[in-house]
Amino acid sequence: MPLSDEQLEIQALARQFAAAELAPRSAKWDEARALDEGVFGELAELGFLGMLVPEEFGGLDFDVLTYLVVLEELARGDAAVALAVAIHNGPVAGMVARHGSEEQKSAWLPRLASGEALGAFALSESGAGSDPSALETRAEEGGDGWALTGEKRWVTNGARAGLAIVMARMEAGAIGAFLVDPAQDGYSAHGGEKTMGLRASQTVSVSLADAHGDPLGRPDRGLAYALSALDTGRVGIAAQAVGIAQAAMEHATRYAMEREQFGRHLADFGAIQAKLAEMLRQILGARALTYGAGEVLQASRSGATSREGPDGLTARAAVAKLAASEAATWVADEAVQIFGGYGYMRDYPVEKLLRDAKGTEIYEGTSEILRLVIAREVLRDAQAG
Repeated sequence: MPLSDEQLEIQALARQFAAAELAPRSAKWDEARALDEGVFGELAELGFLGMLVPEEFGGLDFDVLTYLVVLEELARGDAAVALAVAIHNGPVAGMVARHGSEEQKSAWLPRLASGEALGAFALSESGAGSDPSALETRAEEGGDGWALTGEKRWVTNGARAGLAIVMARMEAGAIGAFLVDPAQDGYSAHGGEKTMGLRASQTVSVSLADAHGDPLGRPDRGLAYALSALDTGRVGIAAQAVGIAQAAMEHATRYAMEREQFGRHLADFGAIQAKLAEMLRQILGARALTYGAGEVLQASRSGATSREGPDGLTARAAVAKLAASEAATWVADEAVQIFGGYGYMRDYPVEKLLRDAKGTEIYEGTSEILRLVIAREVLRDAQAG
């Protein structure tokens, strides 16, 4: 899919920023298991924290394709940064913009777009990862509004967030979405996870003890909102995976052209050329599926398409994430092979890319769950026909 002149300019800006400001610091962040907090100010200055926020609230109001192009470029520089930006823009700012009241939009969207408040999305729990309908966090309504109690796991941006969207079960059994201010006493982030990859990503547990929550949209539609947010999130993760794969291929290509064995450059050997050719094939296929899912997501934002069926948003988002994440892991793994012994060492970039790529096969729906989702939509269509 050809990009417009404006999209190419934005892509170039994101690529330059990633190359100059993210990639040089990526290894240090990975070692420290933390991002420099200043990077979020840099992202905000470029407008990348308000990509899906309407202009009237201080955002850039990008179309979905432009948003995906930026995420891919950020991931080429550092995947943990791209993940933090994707969670902030998609499930958080996107949900507020789509389902929030005018008062909620006015209160939160300008702060999200400016970087004053970073967004976190608290859905998963220890017993409710792949099955969000099993969550146990409770929301009880009282004289002072809604009070949330429970424990959330694997919350990206959870300790630095200025706004968290928390999914909780109400007294009637339905699941609601609640806007929660992390500055209150009832919200506590703890236990940063020590992950294999994306080590600089802030992934924490969140304890809620009678935390005040402001209902977002219809109180009984929280699960539907969450599943819709997962569709958006999966398309974003697909773009991140493509960016990781692109970076791995570029490193492998440069190394193959420089490294000599048996008096020849690695790039002169047919086996290495075959690896590079397959890398490009998988990356181009994953990017096409990701952009295609982005088109469906864009149409769904205006109500022009359904989430159901093999051509619906849910299936297309799942296919894109499945293909892109598995391609990223394969490409990064082959990049390590091309580097040989050096590829297994921390002093070279490809081992980190392999660790990061593996994460994209797990969060926002494992590959196994995505295959179930895709099959369900195929069978739904066949039964309807």
